[in-house]
Amino acid sequence: MRLILIKFLFICFLSLSIGGCQTLKELTAGDTSDTTDEYADWNADKFRKEAKAASDSGNYEKAIKLYEALEARYPFGEEAAQTQLDVAYAYFKNDDPEAAIAAADRFIKINPRSPAVDYAYYLKGLVNYNRGIGFIDRYLPTDTSQRDTSSAREAYDNFAELLRRFPESKYVPDAKQRMIALNNTLAMHEVHIARFYMKRKAYIAAVNRANHVVEKYQRTPAVPYALQILQAAYTELQMPDLAADATRIYELNFPEGPPVPEHKSATLSNKIWDFIGLEE
Repeated sequence: MRLILIKFLFICFLSLSIGGCQTLKELTAGDTSDTTDEYADWNADKFRKEAKAASDSGNYEKAIKLYEALEARYPFGEEAAQTQLDVAYAYFKNDDPEAAIAAADRFIKINPRSPAVDYAYYLKGLVNYNRGIGFIDRYLPTDTSQRDTSSAREAYDNFAELLRRFPESKYVPDAKQRMIALNNTLAMHEVHIARFYMKRKAYIAAVNRANHVVEKYQRTPAVPYALQILQAAYTELQMPDLAADATRIYELNFPEGPPVPEHKSATLSNKIWDFIGLEE
């Protein structure tokens, strides 16, 4: 009797197990068909059309997914290079700078003689130029020169490489304007460091930083501020002749003070931001 009961229970267990496996298999098969066959009937033109539509509407995640699928299915041909650029741009707009730069570098490596290779260099500059811009930068009066400038330096180098390799590129005029802005940012960053040393009475270090601005960033709005630091630092170091030289140069070149204020407008938000001093 006990043996019969054990056999009965075993048969019931086996039946349930088989039924459960069959159900799981059906569910899995259903999921696979939804993902694997999603683009089964799509040709290259369909991919490009839908990806462009997604990108134009700002749905860059979808655009990336479609461009990656297009590249996987059609890795060769005349349009393959354009797809690589398109996905790099989509990464950039989707705020994924590392992926964007990697995609641009891959395009440059695979297509060094492409007529569009200058755009890949330009795109790398754009990515680094805009890297890290978030809510604070868009909506509050922050000073980018007071934060880490490693991306700014990379962007400057990217644009400089574009100018060196492709001086006739249509992207050169915009790159030059961005390089001017980047140069100003880098110069003011040195001024902020010099001020930091002044506050801590490290006057020699402040002099070195200020002199670096005067020598390397001669045509930037940071120069008069660097000269002011030199006046103060040499005075503290009891070097009146050098302090007088800095004053003479300042008064000769900037008789009415710095031509470009550190903030474009002294709005209430600027004053509050400066008072809080979160950037110092």
